[in-house]
Amino acid sequence: MSETEAQFEFDPAFQRKIASLFLRDSQFAIKTKDLIKPEYFTEQAVGTMVRVVQNHLQVYKTIPDLRILPTVLKDEITAKRIRTDQIGEVRDFIKEAVSADLSNPDYVVDKVVTFAKRQAIEQAMIESLPLLDKGQFDKIAEIMKKATSVGLLVDDEDYDYWAEIENRTKERKDYDDGKVVRDGITTGYSGIDAHLYHLGWGRKELSCIMGAAKAGKSMSLGDFGRNASLAGYNVLYITLEVGKKIIADRLDAANADTLMRELIKDHAAVDRAIKALAAKNTGRFHIREFASGTFKPSALNRLIESYRAKGIIFDLIIVDYADIMAAEYRSDSLQENLRTIYVDLRALAFEHNVAMLTATQTNREGAKAATAKATDVGDDWNKARTVDILIGINATEAEKKANEARLTWLLSRNTEDGFSLRIKQDRQKMKFLTKILGKV
Repeated sequence: MSETEAQFEFDPAFQRKIASLFLRDSQFAIKTKDLIKPEYFTEQAVGTMVRVVQNHLQVYKTIPDLRILPTVLKDEITAKRIRTDQIGEVRDFIKEAVSADLSNPDYVVDKVVTFAKRQAIEQAMIESLPLLDKGQFDKIAEIMKKATSVGLLVDDEDYDYWAEIENRTKERKDYDDGKVVRDGITTGYSGIDAHLYHLGWGRKELSCIMGAAKAGKSMSLGDFGRNASLAGYNVLYITLEVGKKIIADRLDAANADTLMRELIKDHAAVDRAIKALAAKNTGRFHIREFASGTFKPSALNRLIESYRAKGIIFDLIIVDYADIMAAEYRSDSLQENLRTIYVDLRALAFEHNVAMLTATQTNREGAKAATAKATDVGDDWNKARTVDILIGINATEAEKKANEARLTWLLSRNTEDGFSLRIKQDRQKMKFLTKILGKV
């Protein structure tokens, strides 16, 4: 096949959309990884980036996020897999892809599948012609069957355990050498990240903070979201109980190191502090408010897709909080409604390759206890069974007076649990955690 024949039958703008989706959208990349080839693209720099992402995807099973992409590119340049004269064009394309229109990914997948299928059939016909003269009809049938099946398994993500050991070893070695970091979304505190399997909130997982009323669940969610954004991750905060302006005020107090009651008096200093932080390489932080009991998982899915159409892909989605969402199909059973909400949230985390973080209430017994147990989760035990990690907020009256609390690893799917981290807080400035005092 000649270079011209190998190229997409799409204009350069559509080729760039395909490549932008491949660079930014993990699910799109997984669906099309075996259909897209670097030589298909008319612009070599664009094709080069597709190759880089494909290689990363093969080893790490996800695309490189925008924070580690510079390191990946540096390694490629050092290894001379990216020519010196291409570096500028590659970087220009990355800048374009960061703000590209990522709408209608399913339509683009269909177009890519159609193209790949036609290319495969054309090539199969060329290969079959010599066999026709030789009467090798079984061989022709085999070639054509393989060609016509292209694209049919586009959603199939098979993982060959034995064959993948080399990729797993390379991944572990790169982690050990510090070439790449785990793709968890940092909590902002190394002492907490160290006890999370992904060194942060895990993508495709649902993490949950449990506490009694007024224990600081919303404050913790805001704090973790703030830290993720400051680290360069894109955050979507859904509030179903507290107004978005109150959430913003809490974030201002924490970011500006100011008492909540002094925000108006110190408005000029707060303004300077927030603008100074915003000028850094922060990720997006979008806050949306909805009435309690009205927001469904399907509405969250549509919201994520609407942001995707604007070129915004989130790394962390916080729902404050899942217990007061609306079930997709409401039943007379509170337990069944809650079970489906949590299952649907975890499915959305998986589908969109995001870390999903929410909170839940303890029951009355847990609220009275010095340390609530996993079985003290309010209303339905199925919530604890569904989440990947459940962390409790506990504090005795003496600890509260000392501005202290304990974070207890109640359940964890992939790491140890049953321990607590003692923390210092400054609740007047909406700082959920100012210092980790130790492990108990």
